[in-house]
This record gives sequence, structure tokens and C-alpha cells, in this order.
Amino acid sequence: MTRVLTIEDDAVTAREIVAELSNHGLEVDWVDNGREGLVKAVSGAYDVITLDRMLPELDGLAIVTTMRTIGVSTPVLMISALSDVDERVRGLRAGGDDYLTKPFASDEMAARVEVLLRRKQAGAATQDNTLKVADLQLDLITREAQRGGQALNLLPTEFKLLEFLMRNAGQVLTRMMIFEEVWGYHFDPGTNLIDVHIGRLRKKIDPAGLPPLIKTVRGSGYVIAEPL
Repeated sequence: MTRVLTIEDDAVTAREIVAELSNHGLEVDWVDNGREGLVKAVSGAYDVITLDRMLPELDGLAIVTTMRTIGVSTPVLMISALSDVDERVRGLRAGGDDYLTKPFASDEMAARVEVLLRRKQAGAATQDNTLKVADLQLDLITREAQRGGQALNLLPTEFKLLEFLMRNAGQVLTRMMIFEEVWGYHFDPGTNLIDVHIGRLRKKIDPAGLPPLIKTVRGSGYVIAEPL
């Protein structure tokens, strides 16, 4: 069973995380202080970690920095009441894989954990550094893309967007998740930037005559998947 470590000192928040992830079939261990959390985090016994930014004894930044320094690559979702851009940037630069601010919706938290798990699994499954969905291929070394043997001319942002979709193939990605991963700053719900780039990407990888791979999930976001 997939194991999750939750390091969170607030009991109400911790119970919410544990309950939601358990409902998704994950086995969750909870610790409420930084020192014990660090010991468990560096053990390598977990598939993903949810990490509170502010903790007693040892804070979240120190934990994730120590993990990365000693080579522990377990994906980390940082969770914090500190929502300004500088704090999010600090958390991500310290080694966090994603950053979620409090208060949060439980289903979004679970979705972000699932994305980190899929990314980890995709990385383990693509030792040849090639991502594949149906007849679409993305070479992460040469930065080349092709579908059905035909080369695709992708701009850098289009490549990054497609890579994120393919690493999480079959997973619905919200606009917020896409925006923060590809553009690296907080999602502005008033922007149509994502829709514009998805539209351009679709023209290149889903031309007329081929079954479409990128699908819109109304009210949720986008997913790339094998055609039905």
C-alpha cells in the first residue's frame, strides 16, 4: 500500500488530511513535531510527505532542506498558513515539490498528493527519459516531441506544459495546479493564459484526423489520456 507521512502540529488539520487521504486508499502516518518528523522523513519508508511549514522543535524548511541535502528524494507537499509569494518560493527552492496554503479544500490537497505520486511513478517508469501517451512521445533529453512519427515544433512553455500533462497522464489537473507548475507563481483566476496555451498545444498534437489526447474536464481542468 502507498504510504504517506503527514507532519502537522495542528490536530484538526492533521485529522482532516489523514481522513481524506485514507479515503483515497492511502496509508497515512501522522507526527506532530519537527524532530520526529525529520527522523521518519529521512527513513525512505514513505512514498510522499505532507509537511507543515511551521512546526515545534524543527520547522518545515529545515526538514525539507535536510532531506534534499542527504539525497532523500521523497516528494513533499508543503502546507502553510504563510501564503505570500516569497514564502512559497522559499518552500519550493528549499526542495518542496508543491506548496498549498491554509485553509485548503481537502479534495484539492488529495489531488496534489496524487499528482506527486503519479510524477514519482512516471519518473520510475521512464528510465529512458521518454514520456509516452498513445502515439505521442516526449524526449526529456533532446527536448523533442513527436506524434505518430511526425515531429512537433513546440515552444519552451508548450513543452513544459505538455511535459506536466504527460507526467500525470490520466490525472485531471486543475488550472491552479497547471499555472503554478508551469508558470511558477500564484494562479490568477481572471487570466485565460492557460486556455490560450492549451489551445495552441492542441493544434499541434491533436490535428484533424487524429483522436484527441488532451481533454477538457468541465469545471475541473485538463487531462491527457489514451483515446477511448
